[in-house]
Amino acid sequence: MLGSFQQCELRIELDASAAAIGDLLQCPNQWHRWSPPLPDDTPRDRLPDRLTPGTHYRRAIGPLVIDHHVQRAENNSLSLLLSGSIDGHHDWRWGDGWVQSRLEGISPLPLRLAHSLSLQALRQALQHPPKP
Repeated sequence: MLGSFQQCELRIELDASAAAIGDLLQCPNQWHRWSPPLPDDTPRDRLPDRLTPGTHYRRAIGPLVIDHHVQRAENNSLSLLLSGSIDGHHDWRWGDGWVQSRLEGISPLPLRLAHSLSLQALRQALQHPPKP
């Protein structure tokens, strides 16, 4: 793998319930609200309504593809093994009013910047929920 070992951990406070945060992180039908679209080779109909251990999916950032393998998916935590353009792992923990994310791996991508932008997008999605 080309790149360097990088790690970052961020915790932010949000005006959101643990359930709302968990839905945005673990329900693929909510991802369009805050994260890049899935590439064409990851059909949405193959993904469960809510992530479970063993689920596999891909994300693309331009030409770079990141494979995600769900290791753990619980009420207040999610652990992903990453491969491809990032070889490492991503752990999420959350509760009422906060989310914490730890990302580490080897990658040519600027992980700290991507990590910060991802949490900002999550915050924005929680501040502006879809209208019923």
